[in-house]
Amino acid sequence: MTSAETGGTRLDPWLESYAARAHAMRASEIRALFAVASRPEVVSLAGGMPYIGGLPLEELGEMMRRIVVEQGEVALQYGSGQGYEPLREHIVQVMALEGITAHPDDVVVTTGSQQALDLVTKIFIDPGDVIVAEAPSYVGALGVFRAHEADVVHVAMDADGLVPAELERTLARLKAEGRRVKFLYTVPNFHNPGGVTLSLERRPQVLGICERYGVLVLEDNPYGLLGFDSDPLPALRSMSPEGVIYLGSFSKTFAPGFRVGWAVAPHAVREKLVLASESAILCPSHASQLAITAYLDHHDWQGQIKKFREQYRERRDAMVSALEEMIPEASWNVPDGGFYVWLKLPEGLNSKSMLPRAVTARVAYVPGTAFYFDGQGADHIRLSYCYPTPERIREGVRRLAGVVDQELETVRIFGADAGGGGDTVEFPSPDLA
Repeated sequence: MTSAETGGTRLDPWLESYAARAHAMRASEIRALFAVASRPEVVSLAGGMPYIGGLPLEELGEMMRRIVVEQGEVALQYGSGQGYEPLREHIVQVMALEGITAHPDDVVVTTGSQQALDLVTKIFIDPGDVIVAEAPSYVGALGVFRAHEADVVHVAMDADGLVPAELERTLARLKAEGRRVKFLYTVPNFHNPGGVTLSLERRPQVLGICERYGVLVLEDNPYGLLGFDSDPLPALRSMSPEGVIYLGSFSKTFAPGFRVGWAVAPHAVREKLVLASESAILCPSHASQLAITAYLDHHDWQGQIKKFREQYRERRDAMVSALEEMIPEASWNVPDGGFYVWLKLPEGLNSKSMLPRAVTARVAYVPGTAFYFDGQGADHIRLSYCYPTPERIREGVRRLAGVVDQELETVRIFGADAGGGGDTVEFPSPDLA
C-alpha cells in the first residue's frame, strides 16, 4: 500500500495518523538557532544560557563523586513521584526569600520548571480553552500552550509589567463572549523576554482582578533571586496561596543541566500534579535531586547567587552601554535583573527577515515574533547578555549595529518591504529532546 493510499505523504507516511494536537506543534525559533549560534565564530545574543563557568566546578565534581560512591544505591534508583523530601524542605527555604510560606508537602519536584508548565497545562486545558498571557510571553510556555491546543490571548505590558487595566478589559471582553479563561500565565520578575518587573503596587491589583473573574494565576519565576540592586519582591503566591500556582527552578540560580524545578499549588491541584507527573515520567531524577540537596547543604548557595548577580549586572551594563554607543536609533528597556534586553528596532525593520543577514555577519539574536502566539513582534528582538563575556557582548552589538545599518540603507533605497537582504541561511532541524 502506498503512502498516498494510507493518507500520508512521501515525506511522512504517518501524517494522517497523528493526533490533532501534534499538528499544532512547531519548532521553537530559539531551538532552531542553537546549531548556528553555538559555532565559535558566531557571537550568540540569542539563548538564555546561564554562565556555568561562574560555578565552583571542581568542588561540584568532588560532590558528585561522593554522591555516587556513598549514596549510589539510592541516587541511581527510582524515587518518589512528588520528589525527594529533603530537597522539598530546601525548596521551602528558598521560596521564603520571596515571602512564600509553604510546607514541603506542598511542593512537587519536576524535571525543570518546563515540565511543571506542561503538567499544569495538561490538567487544566481542553482544546480551545483560553489562557491569558503577557505580550510578549516566554516562548517555551507558548509552545506548551500550543501543543495542548489552547487559545492564547495577550495582554499588554509596560515598564511596570502587566497593565492591570488591560487585564481587566481583556477578562471582561472574554467573559462577555462566553469564553472561559482557565488561567493567567505571568513571569512577574525580570520578564523573559521583556526584561521588566511587575511593580509592587500592581501585584495585588492583578491578583484582585483574577479573583473577581475566577481566574487562576500561574506564576513562573525562574529569575526572582537574580535582581541586581534590590531585595526580591514578594511573590504573587505569597499574597494569594489559594489563587496562585508557583513555578520555580534551579536552572538559573544553580545549573540547568540537572533539570530540577518545582511547582507549589493548592492542595487539590498538587495531587493532580503528582498523578500527572507519575504518568509522564514515574519520578524526577533522584541523582539530580540528591546533587542539588548536597549543594544546598554544603555550599554557600546564597553567596553563589550574589556572585551570579554581580556577573550578570556587569554583562547587562556592557550590553546597554554598547547599544547606546552603536545603535542609538533603537530603543530598549534597562532590566533590573535577569538575562534579557527587549530591543525595539528602528522604524521599517523586520527582525525575522533580517536574521539571515545577522547570521551571515556572525551574530545571533531571537526575533520578536517567537514571543507572541499570533505572530506579532517583528519590530522587536530579544538580546541575551547572560552567557557571553562583556567583550564578546560588545563585539556582538557591533556586528548587530552593522546589520541594522545595512537594513536601514536597504529600506531607504528600496522601501520597507525590501529588508532582510542578507544571504539565505538554512537552519538545521532543531533538537526537540
